[in-house]
Amino acid sequence: MSEELTRCPWLDTSKPDYVAYHDLEWGVPLYDDNKIFEFLVLESAQAGLSWYTILKKRENYRQAFASFDPVVVATFDEATIEQLMNNPGIVRNRRKIEAAVNNAQRFLEVKAEFGSFSDYIWGFVSGKPKTSHIKCLSDYPATTPESDLLAKDMKKRGFKFLGSTTLYAHMQASGMVNDHSIDCFRRAEIIKASNDKK
Repeated sequence: MSEELTRCPWLDTSKPDYVAYHDLEWGVPLYDDNKIFEFLVLESAQAGLSWYTILKKRENYRQAFASFDPVVVATFDEATIEQLMNNPGIVRNRRKIEAAVNNAQRFLEVKAEFGSFSDYIWGFVSGKPKTSHIKCLSDYPATTPESDLLAKDMKKRGFKFLGSTTLYAHMQASGMVNDHSIDCFRRAEIIKASNDKK
């Protein structure tokens, strides 16, 4: 069955775990704060690497970063960071690990200010997914005015390793934008699911 479906041009369909991620998660609107934090940790870890590299390490990250609980990650001290630096299951980049701890602290500050991090971040797309019209690989933007604004605001709030390109990838992954290509079977499914919730 999966062979008959048309999917996004960026996807390597020879990798079943990648296909599952595309079919089940990528582009689905995400409003759960802890899940949003998970994606932010993983996307900041990705900087300079492929998303698939991080996807393969996701379970290792889940174990290393307290199931992506920002309240716990925010308390990680120097000793914990040293332990993470010796963990071969994650990207052992001190600046990225320190950024994850810092970002957990900033995440909680934003959550306290807005009631939820979800309310804050979705405000940059007026609270509802933006639907793109992607036909081929070259149609995908690296950044958008919305991701630029989000990156500028998050930088001002003290977040690290979350520039406009990384945050646009987050917006795609968390469904703030529906960047499934127009011939991808998931595009219409996600539009329908979003409309059904209205």
